Amino acid sequence: MRTYDFTPLYRATVGFDRIADLLDRALSADASTAAYPPYNIEKTGEDSYRISLAVAGFSPDDLNVEVKESALLVTARRNDEGEERSFLHRGIATRAFERRFALADHVRVTGATHEHGMLHIDLIREMPEALRPRRIEIGRAGAKDVQVDLAPTTPQIGKA
Repeated sequence: MRTYDFTPLYRATVGFDRIADLLDRALSADASTAAYPPYNIEKTGEDSYRISLAVAGFSPDDLNVEVKESALLVTARRNDEGEERSFLHRGIATRAFERRFALADHVRVTGATHEHGMLHIDLIREMPEALRPRRIEIGRAGAKDVQVDLAPTTPQIGKA
């Protein structure tokens, strides 16, 4: 078993303890709970993502999706309604689960759909205007008025 010491990270940085905690949780996750249900995370656009979970045997009423403290929490509880069935082989697991995804800053859930045994959760990253790059005009020595252009910068191709 490998362990990593994040103490040097804590000593040399301020405010990055959340990243170290995320790394620590990811490295210490139990392999048995990390396998169910299987899921995909795909990038669908420049600032959009989709998490798809295989939830065969669950109806939309059995599933719950919520965002809480910068984490996406997907839970499922199956209502068997007292149904007695005898299985010769049971390969489709319908046990209760809780799956947690840590969300980066400025990522929000835009919707969730359930189709063909898959739960799709769409996310988008919205960068606030205050955090976008901005161009600072450089004034000349002796000039009295220095102006700041607050419009986001756009790359100029072919200009030096």
